[in-house]
Amino acid sequence: MNTRFQDKVAVITGAAQGIGRRVAERMAAEGGRLLLVDRSELVHELADELAGICEVLTLTADLEQFTECQRVMQMAVERFGRLDILVNNVGGTIWAKPFEHYQAHEIEAEVRRSLFPTLWCCHAALPQMLAQGSGAIVNVSSIATRGVNRVPYGAAKGGVNALTACLAFETAGRGIRVNATAPGGTEAPPRRIPRNSAEQSEQEKLWYQQIVDQTLSSSLMKRYGSIDDQAGAILFLASDDAAYITGVTLPVGGGDLG
Repeated sequence: MNTRFQDKVAVITGAAQGIGRRVAERMAAEGGRLLLVDRSELVHELADELAGICEVLTLTADLEQFTECQRVMQMAVERFGRLDILVNNVGGTIWAKPFEHYQAHEIEAEVRRSLFPTLWCCHAALPQMLAQGSGAIVNVSSIATRGVNRVPYGAAKGGVNALTACLAFETAGRGIRVNATAPGGTEAPPRRIPRNSAEQSEQEKLWYQQIVDQTLSSSLMKRYGSIDDQAGAILFLASDDAAYITGVTLPVGGGDLG
């Protein structure tokens, strides 16, 4: 049994569904001690699922607010005494359409959703990691930084890439590694709570299909990946297997470099 995360304390955001949930399940199986956070109450299901496997605390929080990010990191330290790993997994496209069709409030909402939770959580986690002289941060970006019909989302994830590189430069000499993954198209179960509750129009369905077609075309493997493909890359960068890697954004898109 792999024990890469034995007694490591990790905060995983966006843990209720999809990639974040799978990262939590796999890190628990490898010995991690976990604080799992999401804006959805669904995250509390993991407390029961993982209770017999690892020490786990689940929280609901709106990580678009800095004070909430601070609260989460403080809770991690109060409960576990330290903070070794931060996986920033909050984000995701809310709308999919050509840029000229976005409204100003939609552009702002995309950036708030897919950049600020990562920015705020990194800032909130740093004091504890710097005090320890160690830590690993993995930010979940996207290959959508080069793609169609998601300009505001792509811009936000481009910010995540820049944050990753700059923060790695600042903190490498103080024991902290900062990396990112850039997921490509990923097969996942239907979201139980969608990012956008409005029913898609026929035009919006066509615009979304353009994203699917472009994603498949850009991938050398011409297919979507799995949730485990994405979780595996995140876990590698979070682990000591990647001890000599920092400042990297790793595309996980079947050869699409984003």
